[in-house]
Amino acid sequence: MAKFGELINAEIPVLIDFFSHWDESTEMPNDVLRDVAAALGDRAKVVKIDKDKNEALANALRIKGNPTYIIYKKGEMKWRQSGEQDANTLINLVEQYL
Repeated sequence: MAKFGELINAEIPVLIDFFSHWDESTEMPNDVLRDVAAALGDRAKVVKIDKDKNEALANALRIKGNPTYIIYKKGEMKWRQSGEQDANTLINLVEQYL
């Protein structure tokens, strides 16, 4: 969890996608996140975390939905939502914290 602490303490917004591979619908979010990362460039970080491989972290954050998106900035959770989101929505949300 030390790496997670370093990740979320960034000066720029960090969009995290907690996902599970067992869910067949995770193919489309890969495209969505690729578009979000391309649009934001180095102004924000976009990270995918497999909640099955990071069970302790997922449990600590009470991640239940698949996917669950969270935006952090300077260690503070700014926004959180479970369920599919389109690229434009995610881009607009992250841009609020630039």
